[in-house]
Amino acid sequence: MLGKFAEFLIVRIETAMSTLAVVFMDAWTVVEQAWRRPLSRLMVRAKFVVYPLIAVAAVGWLAWDWTHARSLNAAEDAIFDTVIQWRPIEPKPSGRTAVVEIDDCSIEYYRSRGEGGWPWSRQQHADLLDALDRAGVRAVGYDVLFVDASQQDPDGDAVLEAMADAGNGRFLFASSRQHPSYDTQPGAPAAASVPGAFALTPEATRPGPRVAVLFPTGKAMQRNSAVVNISRSADGVIRDIPLRLAIGDWGLPSLELRLAAIASGKPASSFPEAVRVNWRTRTGLPNISAADLIEGKRICRDPTDPMPDLKGAVVLVGYNAAGLNDAKPTPVDPMMPGVEVHAEAVEALLNDSAIWMPPPSVKYLLAGFMVLLTAFAFWRGEPHEDVDGVFVAVNIVLLLLATIGLTFFGMFVDIFASVGFISLCFGLCRMYASVQRGRAIGNNDYRDEYDADKYPWLLMARLRYVPDPALTGHAATRRKREYRRRLRRFLYSGTDAVMIEGIVERKSWLHEILDDLMMLVWTGIDEADARAKAMHELDVLYQHLNEHALRIDDQGMVRVAIAVAMIDDNIDDNNRGEQMRLRELLGQDLNANDEWPLSAANTYLNVAHPPQIET
Repeated sequence: MLGKFAEFLIVRIETAMSTLAVVFMDAWTVVEQAWRRPLSRLMVRAKFVVYPLIAVAAVGWLAWDWTHARSLNAAEDAIFDTVIQWRPIEPKPSGRTAVVEIDDCSIEYYRSRGEGGWPWSRQQHADLLDALDRAGVRAVGYDVLFVDASQQDPDGDAVLEAMADAGNGRFLFASSRQHPSYDTQPGAPAAASVPGAFALTPEATRPGPRVAVLFPTGKAMQRNSAVVNISRSADGVIRDIPLRLAIGDWGLPSLELRLAAIASGKPASSFPEAVRVNWRTRTGLPNISAADLIEGKRICRDPTDPMPDLKGAVVLVGYNAAGLNDAKPTPVDPMMPGVEVHAEAVEALLNDSAIWMPPPSVKYLLAGFMVLLTAFAFWRGEPHEDVDGVFVAVNIVLLLLATIGLTFFGMFVDIFASVGFISLCFGLCRMYASVQRGRAIGNNDYRDEYDADKYPWLLMARLRYVPDPALTGHAATRRKREYRRRLRRFLYSGTDAVMIEGIVERKSWLHEILDDLMMLVWTGIDEADARAKAMHELDVLYQHLNEHALRIDDQGMVRVAIAVAMIDDNIDDNNRGEQMRLRELLGQDLNANDEWPLSAANTYLNVAHPPQIET
């Protein structure tokens, strides 16, 4: 009983689905015809000029965007974030850069000993710096602002000042660039006098513009300081780390830049303006809790986790404790501690692992070139199957190259945004090409359905290209392809002929034998009208095939077989007879043995039994 009910239910559902599908498709056909037929009529007038117009409009927009908002750059950032997270391999830390974390564990450890919580005393910071000195580090960047002298721990201030003075420039302290509105305030130093400042141009003159910088307390600490300001992208994410602040003709070095210059021995002016970090998601830089380093034993670290070797390393010191508000959004972590951001930038500079990116103009030039190439391919009338395949293949290759470059070579060539823009232009060209093809093959969404009462006569012509037997296999194939391209371009430009395509599909198992079949159909109010239309358009087709330097007739011949008949004889009201006569006409033309050469004057169409071509 249950089985019969299930069968009954399935039958009902299938019947309802079939009914709904027919109703929907009938209604949707009306909607499609409402815009496709007017567009088809416009296509007959516009022909192939639309493709250059699309290319001009796209290149014009690229030029406008380059001089204004640069929207492709905005798309680049989002795509970069995705690729950097999804790549299967990321660079391993070199060990030349390490992080000392003032974390929750370290703060709580000294609080439990009665030495106070955060902020730490200056003596505790001095103890941490001393521990790093004893560990044999190459340089230290202290990402903590010591703006004012400590009223509670003046001795600690003195120790920090003494260590800064005795460090011979190895210990750098954080300073901060203030808002430009403070540049005119009393006490703002000249740009040339800021520690580490260097000329950006040969014409730079001292003292340079005044600039408001918040320095650490103590002359030695000021002398060994660098700015820690970091700028964000328009979406608030940090991807590129600025290495200097340009103040007039002078550059103020960042903490990362001064540390890299010390460790590498290179002048600060030899480094780029900014660096894009090769952000990691799975392998962080060597790190150690401040309490472990000061005490010389494991306080916060897992007993099984080995302590990092800091000898010869460049170390960044900063806090990552919760509530201290030094988290910064990056492509791999929306809450990355600021000290880790600085350390990643130093690692990129010392290990030459920064991501290389071409100038922004490259993506615009690539997009422009690909748009022009796409429009040119459609303008030439290339078969849509070939254009689709080439377009997909090229995009896949470009995407693979970009992903491989970022994963294995630290290069990010932003072709993703360009590919997206090119796809939009390709879609527009493809849509217009579908209108051309739809009208050419007689799709009733694009042209009126055949009315046998109005045009009772049909003439069918079977076209076949026969290459010169002297041609090699590859040359013959190339000539056949060029013939098909020109033939389709002629038909896509808007003709009275309707192309019956797909009798033998491309790449079919019969394609090798019957790949040259192309059927064209003309209608007429009488036999003479149908013949006149066909003769006129075949004459024009011959000129189209041979108007270029590479003439189709030079290395082959187009042969034509024709069949003409009355389809509607007004004997009955149904279309059964028309269907049978149409099938007979199609079969007659397919089976015809008599063929004639396509020529500039196809007068054989005016003769009932024209002379046959010699084969």
